Amino acid sequence: MNNRIRARLVTTTLSAALLLSAVSVSIPAAWNAQTASAAASTTVSAGQALIKASVSFRTSPSTSASRIKYLKAGELVTVLSQPNSYWYQVKDSSGTTGYVSSQDQYITVGSVPSSGGNSGNNGGSGSGSASTSASVEKVIAAGLRYLGTPYEYGSDRNTTTTFDCSDFVRQAFMDGVGLKLPADSRGQGSYVKNKGNAVTDWRKLKRGDIMFFMSYKGTKASAYSGVNKSTAAITHDGIYLGDGKILHTYSKESGGVTISSIEGTHWEYRFLYGGSALN
Repeated sequence: MNNRIRARLVTTTLSAALLLSAVSVSIPAAWNAQTASAAASTTVSAGQALIKASVSFRTSPSTSASRIKYLKAGELVTVLSQPNSYWYQVKDSSGTTGYVSSQDQYITVGSVPSSGGNSGNNGGSGSGSASTSASVEKVIAAGLRYLGTPYEYGSDRNTTTTFDCSDFVRQAFMDGVGLKLPADSRGQGSYVKNKGNAVTDWRKLKRGDIMFFMSYKGTKASAYSGVNKSTAAITHDGIYLGDGKILHTYSKESGGVTISSIEGTHWEYRFLYGGSALN
Protein backbone atom coordinates (compact mmCIF):
# COMPACT_ATOMS: atom_id res chain seq x y z
CA MET A 1 0.00 0.00 0.00
CA ASN A 2 1.54 3.31 -1.00
CA ASN A 3 1.60 6.38 1.20
CA ARG A 4 -1.16 8.17 -0.75
CA ILE A 5 -3.70 5.34 -0.27
CA ARG A 6 -2.75 4.95 3.40
CA ALA A 7 -3.32 8.72 3.96
CA ARG A 8 -6.77 8.52 2.37
CA LEU A 9 -7.79 5.58 4.59
CA VAL A 10 -6.67 7.39 7.75
CA THR A 11 -8.57 10.53 6.73
CA THR A 12 -11.75 8.55 5.99
CA THR A 13 -11.58 6.70 9.32
CA LEU A 14 -11.09 9.88 11.31
CA SER A 15 -13.99 11.60 9.50
CA ALA A 16 -16.31 8.69 10.26
CA ALA A 17 -15.27 8.69 13.93
CA LEU A 18 -15.89 12.41 14.26
CA LEU A 19 -19.31 12.11 12.62
CA LEU A 20 -20.36 9.29 14.98
CA SER A 21 -19.13 11.33 17.95
CA ALA A 22 -21.16 14.37 16.88
CA VAL A 23 -24.29 12.25 16.48
CA SER A 24 -23.90 10.57 19.89
CA VAL A 25 -23.49 13.78 21.94
CA SER A 26 -26.57 15.36 20.33
CA ILE A 27 -28.89 12.86 22.09
CA PRO A 28 -29.45 13.68 25.80
CA ALA A 29 -28.42 10.76 27.97
CA ALA A 30 -31.54 11.02 30.15
CA TRP A 31 -33.91 10.91 27.17
CA ASN A 32 -35.57 7.56 26.61
CA ALA A 33 -38.57 6.22 24.68
CA GLN A 34 -40.94 6.44 27.65
CA THR A 35 -40.03 10.08 28.42
CA ALA A 36 -40.22 11.04 24.75
CA SER A 37 -43.66 9.46 24.37
CA ALA A 38 -45.02 11.19 27.49
CA ALA A 39 -43.67 14.59 26.47
CA ALA A 40 -45.02 14.29 22.94
CA SER A 41 -48.53 13.18 23.85
CA THR A 42 -49.32 14.91 27.15
CA THR A 43 -51.00 18.30 27.50
CA VAL A 44 -50.89 19.68 31.05
CA SER A 45 -53.74 22.02 31.93
CA ALA A 46 -53.75 24.60 34.72
CA GLY A 47 -54.02 22.95 38.12
CA GLN A 48 -52.45 19.76 36.78
CA ALA A 49 -48.87 18.55 36.94
CA LEU A 50 -46.86 16.15 34.83
CA ILE A 51 -44.58 13.64 36.55
CA LYS A 52 -41.25 13.86 34.68
CA ALA A 53 -39.37 11.08 36.48
CA SER A 54 -40.29 8.34 38.96
CA VAL A 55 -40.86 9.94 42.35
CA SER A 56 -42.04 8.84 45.81
CA PHE A 57 -45.70 9.52 46.61
CA ARG A 58 -45.81 9.97 50.41
CA THR A 59 -48.41 10.29 53.16
CA SER A 60 -47.03 13.63 54.42
CA PRO A 61 -44.52 16.28 53.25
CA SER A 62 -41.40 14.60 54.59
CA THR A 63 -38.83 12.13 53.28
CA SER A 64 -39.37 10.13 56.48
CA ALA A 65 -43.10 9.73 55.80
CA SER A 66 -44.49 6.42 54.56
CA ARG A 67 -44.39 5.89 50.81
CA ILE A 68 -47.78 5.19 49.24
CA LYS A 69 -46.17 4.16 45.95
CA TYR A 70 -43.98 5.53 43.20
CA LEU A 71 -45.55 7.87 40.63
CA LYS A 72 -44.25 7.08 37.14
CA ALA A 73 -42.94 9.38 34.40
CA GLY A 74 -45.81 10.57 32.20
CA GLU A 75 -48.52 10.42 34.89
CA LEU A 76 -50.80 13.42 35.39
CA VAL A 77 -51.73 14.54 38.90
CA THR A 78 -53.80 17.42 40.28
CA VAL A 79 -52.05 19.96 42.51
CA LEU A 80 -54.12 20.60 45.66
CA SER A 81 -51.75 22.76 47.73
CA GLN A 82 -48.12 23.55 48.44
CA PRO A 83 -47.42 23.21 52.19
CA ASN A 84 -43.87 24.53 51.70
CA SER A 85 -41.35 25.19 48.94
CA TYR A 86 -40.19 21.55 48.92
CA TRP A 87 -43.46 19.65 48.51
CA TYR A 88 -46.75 19.60 46.59
CA GLN A 89 -49.91 17.98 47.87
CA VAL A 90 -51.37 16.20 44.84
CA LYS A 91 -54.15 13.81 43.86
CA ASP A 92 -53.40 11.00 41.41
CA SER A 93 -55.70 9.58 38.73
CA SER A 94 -57.20 7.06 41.18
CA GLY A 95 -58.18 9.82 43.61
CA THR A 96 -55.46 9.09 46.17
CA THR A 97 -54.05 12.18 47.89
CA GLY A 98 -50.41 12.43 48.95
CA TYR A 99 -47.23 14.47 48.66
CA VAL A 100 -44.43 14.64 46.09
CA SER A 101 -41.20 16.58 45.83
CA SER A 102 -41.54 19.97 44.10
CA GLN A 103 -38.11 19.69 42.46
CA ASP A 104 -38.17 20.46 38.73
CA GLN A 105 -36.50 17.16 37.87
CA TYR A 106 -39.59 15.28 39.09
CA ILE A 107 -42.61 17.42 38.25
CA THR A 108 -43.86 20.18 35.93
CA VAL A 109 -46.88 22.19 37.06
CA GLY A 110 -49.43 23.72 34.69
CA SER A 111 -46.97 24.09 31.83
CA VAL A 112 -49.58 24.30 29.07
CA PRO A 113 -52.81 26.28 29.58
CA SER A 114 -56.02 24.44 28.84
CA SER A 115 -58.75 25.98 26.71
CA GLY A 116 -61.53 24.09 28.48
CA GLY A 117 -64.47 25.43 30.45
CA ASN A 118 -64.85 26.24 34.14
CA SER A 119 -64.69 22.65 35.31
CA GLY A 120 -63.32 23.87 38.61
CA ASN A 121 -66.38 25.93 39.47
CA ASN A 122 -67.92 25.40 42.86
CA GLY A 123 -71.52 26.37 42.18
CA GLY A 124 -70.67 29.37 39.99
CA SER A 125 -73.43 31.31 38.24
CA GLY A 126 -72.85 30.45 34.59
CA SER A 127 -69.86 29.15 32.66
CA GLY A 128 -69.20 32.26 30.55
CA SER A 129 -68.07 32.29 26.94
CA ALA A 130 -65.46 29.92 25.56
CA SER A 131 -63.06 32.82 25.04
CA THR A 132 -63.42 33.93 28.67
CA SER A 133 -62.88 30.36 29.88
CA ALA A 134 -59.69 30.11 27.82
CA SER A 135 -58.49 33.43 29.23
CA VAL A 136 -59.17 32.25 32.79
CA GLU A 137 -57.04 29.15 32.23
CA LYS A 138 -54.21 31.23 30.79
CA VAL A 139 -54.23 33.48 33.87
CA ILE A 140 -54.22 30.52 36.26
CA ALA A 141 -51.48 28.72 34.32
CA ALA A 142 -49.39 31.90 34.45
CA GLY A 143 -49.95 32.18 38.21
CA LEU A 144 -49.06 28.53 38.87
CA ARG A 145 -45.66 29.04 37.27
CA TYR A 146 -44.78 31.31 40.21
CA LEU A 147 -45.54 28.73 42.91
CA GLY A 148 -42.94 29.14 45.64
CA THR A 149 -41.80 32.62 44.57
CA PRO A 150 -40.86 34.44 47.81
CA TYR A 151 -43.20 36.91 49.50
CA GLU A 152 -42.20 40.54 50.05
CA TYR A 153 -44.55 43.25 51.30
CA GLY A 154 -44.49 46.22 48.92
CA SER A 155 -42.63 44.19 46.29
CA ASP A 156 -41.24 45.88 43.19
CA ARG A 157 -43.90 45.83 40.46
CA ASN A 158 -41.21 45.74 37.78
CA THR A 159 -39.68 42.39 38.78
CA THR A 160 -40.94 38.83 39.40
CA THR A 161 -38.31 37.83 41.98
CA THR A 162 -40.71 38.52 44.89
CA PHE A 163 -44.42 39.30 45.21
CA ASP A 164 -46.92 40.65 47.66
CA CYS A 165 -50.55 39.64 47.16
CA SER A 166 -51.69 42.28 44.67
CA ASP A 167 -48.39 42.24 42.77
CA PHE A 168 -48.82 38.50 42.21
CA VAL A 169 -52.43 38.83 41.02
CA ARG A 170 -51.43 41.67 38.70
CA GLN A 171 -48.53 39.69 37.24
CA ALA A 172 -50.66 36.59 36.60
CA PHE A 173 -53.17 38.64 34.60
CA MET A 174 -50.43 40.47 32.69
CA ASP A 175 -48.61 37.25 31.82
CA GLY A 176 -51.77 35.31 31.02
CA VAL A 177 -53.87 37.75 28.99
CA GLY A 178 -51.98 41.06 28.90
CA LEU A 179 -54.40 42.79 31.29
CA LYS A 180 -52.71 45.40 33.50
CA LEU A 181 -54.72 45.66 36.73
CA PRO A 182 -54.24 48.41 39.35
CA ALA A 183 -51.09 47.91 41.42
CA ASP A 184 -52.74 47.44 44.85
CA SER A 185 -55.50 45.18 46.20
CA ARG A 186 -57.96 48.00 46.91
CA GLY A 187 -57.59 49.32 43.39
CA GLN A 188 -58.10 45.82 42.04
CA GLY A 189 -61.17 45.47 44.26
CA SER A 190 -62.66 48.64 42.81
CA TYR A 191 -61.85 47.46 39.30
CA VAL A 192 -63.76 44.20 39.83
CA LYS A 193 -66.67 45.82 41.68
CA ASN A 194 -67.12 48.41 38.93
CA LYS A 195 -67.76 45.59 36.47
CA GLY A 196 -70.96 44.88 38.43
CA ASN A 197 -70.50 41.13 38.94
CA ALA A 198 -69.10 40.94 42.48
CA VAL A 199 -70.52 38.37 44.92
CA THR A 200 -70.18 38.13 48.70
CA ASP A 201 -70.67 34.34 48.94
CA TRP A 202 -67.38 32.70 47.95
CA ARG A 203 -69.24 29.53 46.93
CA LYS A 204 -70.77 31.49 44.04
CA LEU A 205 -67.39 32.45 42.62
CA LYS A 206 -66.19 31.16 39.28
CA ARG A 207 -62.76 29.77 38.55
CA GLY A 208 -60.38 32.65 37.88
CA ASP A 209 -62.32 35.24 39.90
CA ILE A 210 -60.32 37.49 42.20
CA MET A 211 -61.10 37.16 45.92
CA PHE A 212 -60.77 40.10 48.32
CA PHE A 213 -60.26 39.89 52.09
CA MET A 214 -60.22 42.08 55.18
CA SER A 215 -57.50 42.10 57.87
CA TYR A 216 -56.74 39.01 59.92
CA LYS A 217 -58.42 38.96 63.36
CA GLY A 218 -58.04 35.32 64.37
CA THR A 219 -58.72 31.77 63.26
CA LYS A 220 -62.29 31.50 64.59
CA ALA A 221 -65.46 32.71 62.89
CA SER A 222 -66.50 34.50 66.09
CA ALA A 223 -63.58 36.93 65.69
CA TYR A 224 -65.30 38.39 62.63
CA SER A 225 -68.93 38.23 63.76
CA GLY A 226 -69.29 41.93 64.59
CA VAL A 227 -67.56 43.26 61.47
CA ASN A 228 -69.50 45.27 58.89
CA LYS A 229 -67.95 43.71 55.82
CA SER A 230 -69.63 46.14 53.46
CA THR A 231 -67.36 48.89 54.78
CA ALA A 232 -64.27 46.87 55.79
CA ALA A 233 -61.04 47.73 54.01
CA ILE A 234 -59.43 45.28 51.60
CA THR A 235 -56.02 44.09 52.79
CA HIS A 236 -55.48 40.95 50.70
CA ASP A 237 -56.48 39.30 47.44
CA GLY A 238 -55.87 36.14 45.40
CA ILE A 239 -57.16 34.07 42.48
CA TYR A 240 -59.93 31.52 43.01
CA LEU A 241 -59.11 28.09 41.54
CA GLY A 242 -62.46 26.43 42.14
CA ASP A 243 -63.06 23.49 44.49
CA GLY A 244 -62.55 25.72 47.54
CA LYS A 245 -58.92 26.63 46.71
CA ILE A 246 -57.17 29.99 46.31
CA LEU A 247 -53.87 30.78 44.58
CA HIS A 248 -52.15 33.66 46.39
CA THR A 249 -49.23 34.86 48.49
CA TYR A 250 -49.40 36.35 51.96
CA SER A 251 -46.28 35.75 54.08
CA LYS A 252 -42.66 34.61 54.04
CA GLU A 253 -43.52 31.84 56.50
CA SER A 254 -46.08 30.33 54.11
CA GLY A 255 -43.41 29.80 51.46
CA GLY A 256 -44.45 32.56 49.08
CA VAL A 257 -46.92 31.89 46.26
CA THR A 258 -49.03 28.94 47.37
CA ILE A 259 -52.45 27.27 47.22
CA SER A 260 -54.70 27.42 50.30
CA SER A 261 -58.05 25.94 51.30
CA ILE A 262 -60.86 28.38 52.05
CA GLU A 263 -63.67 26.56 53.82
CA GLY A 264 -63.46 26.53 57.62
CA THR A 265 -60.34 28.71 57.70
CA HIS A 266 -59.75 32.38 58.40
CA TRP A 267 -59.80 32.95 54.64
CA GLU A 268 -63.50 32.09 54.64
CA TYR A 269 -64.21 34.36 57.62
CA ARG A 270 -62.20 37.28 56.17
CA PHE A 271 -63.71 37.11 52.69
CA LEU A 272 -65.42 40.34 51.58
CA TYR A 273 -66.34 39.79 47.94
CA GLY A 274 -64.99 38.55 44.64
CA GLY A 275 -65.62 38.58 40.95
CA SER A 276 -64.15 38.46 37.47
CA ALA A 277 -61.69 41.01 36.13
CA LEU A 278 -62.27 39.70 32.61
CA ASN A 279 -65.97 40.23 31.93
